[in-house]
Amino acid sequence: MLMDDRSKCETRYNLHSLSLIRNSALRRFFKNTTTLKWWTIPALLLMVLSLLGGMIWRNFDRLETMRAYVIYAHRIQAVAADIQSALTDYFLADNRALQEQQLARLTEEIFGLASNDHHVAPETPLKLQDLRVAITELTASKATHDLQEPQLLKALSITNAIMDGETLNREVMLEDISHSTRTEIILVFATVLGLLALMGLFFRYRILSPLNDLRQLLLRLAKEDYSPIDTGGIDRVLLPTFASYNVMVRHLAELEDTKREYAQSLEAEVRLATQALMEQQAGLSRNEKLAAVGELAAGIAHELRNPLAGIQMSCVNLQHEFSDPDKIQRMSLVIDELTRMAKLLSELLDLSKHTPAPVLEFDVPDLIKDLIRLLRYQIPASTKLSLECPPELRCRLPESRIRQCLLNLVLNGAEAIGAEGGTIAIKVEAPKDEWFSILVMDDGPGFSDAMLENGIRPFSTGKTAGTGLGLAMVQRFVRELGGQLTLANQQPLGAVVLLRLPITTA
Repeated sequence: MLMDDRSKCETRYNLHSLSLIRNSALRRFFKNTTTLKWWTIPALLLMVLSLLGGMIWRNFDRLETMRAYVIYAHRIQAVAADIQSALTDYFLADNRALQEQQLARLTEEIFGLASNDHHVAPETPLKLQDLRVAITELTASKATHDLQEPQLLKALSITNAIMDGETLNREVMLEDISHSTRTEIILVFATVLGLLALMGLFFRYRILSPLNDLRQLLLRLAKEDYSPIDTGGIDRVLLPTFASYNVMVRHLAELEDTKREYAQSLEAEVRLATQALMEQQAGLSRNEKLAAVGELAAGIAHELRNPLAGIQMSCVNLQHEFSDPDKIQRMSLVIDELTRMAKLLSELLDLSKHTPAPVLEFDVPDLIKDLIRLLRYQIPASTKLSLECPPELRCRLPESRIRQCLLNLVLNGAEAIGAEGGTIAIKVEAPKDEWFSILVMDDGPGFSDAMLENGIRPFSTGKTAGTGLGLAMVQRFVRELGGQLTLANQQPLGAVVLLRLPITTA
């Protein structure tokens, strides 16, 4: 069993080796055809055409020869018919004698056959000579009626023998012509098929094979493989093409390196710009939160300053009623501290005064698209952002404050969704009556019932790490513009924040 398997393996190996040797030999042969002249293939075609032309001319010559043979056979038949006619007239005549005109015509026809000889049978000339002798004797014996009958029968017999011999030899010649023509046709077809096979192999190894190699090289380029190829075994005809390919891939490799370096540099610049922008947005958010704290502190200061003023006046009146210097001094200290506290509260009110952001004309869809590109770096990849808006919506509002409000709302939605991911949709409705709306929707848990019932309050938040100032800042900005902020929940899950804003602000 092992020996059988080994012999099978050796047989397959030998067959495979023979196939490789044959293919390599063919490839070497067709590579070596570069030493042939450029006119080799046209010369082969001309040879085949010459062969076909020679065959056609030869067959045409054969047809002309056969035509002459057929005409000659018809003349023999005409002579035989005239002899039969003369014999018939001889038997029908009262005096049983041939007419001189018939004898003259027969003599002329038979001598014409002898002078214009296109016979096929080799014995035809001898028989024609016998026929001439018989006709000559018939002419000489025209006075002797008894000799005319056997001479006519002899001439008719010789004529029939000539016709039979010509017919038999003509059939043999036609068979030879048919056989040789068939052989020539087979030879021409074999030559044409051989030439086509040779051209096919030439086309395969000189054109298709290099084209297939070129296709493989193009596939390497598609895979960004810019390594040059070895041109040592390349055909001399195709060597310039593959040398140009090596030059091209070197240029492509250099361009790819330049592009990669530029992409890395651009990516670093984008990363730095994004980081700076994110820090700027974080700073704006901190400023907004500080502004909200300042506003809260201003409210507290305003509420404290009035009672402090009353307490200060009461202390001044009490100081006037005291006569004890020690009490008067103590009261003076209290009044001084109350004055200092009132001054601090006034300064706090002055510091909490809000400086409005500059009003600019901008396109709302462009602003939101830029914001979405920035938010891609701040929210998890599992959270998807979508935008639905009209193609253009121009407004005149504080652009930075609008951007900050939308940033706070989207980040709030992303925090509500969490790391599991979800969808945050921003929808801009077309303006109506100089007002337009922006909806920010997410599929998170939604707002709490307490927030929906009591509204937005500073420092009131449902998040463990939240400050409760994000929505408060958005609400304050919207109110400053004279707009409206509405909170709602969507079914089955999700929060909706509706900003109704004017197209332009005073």
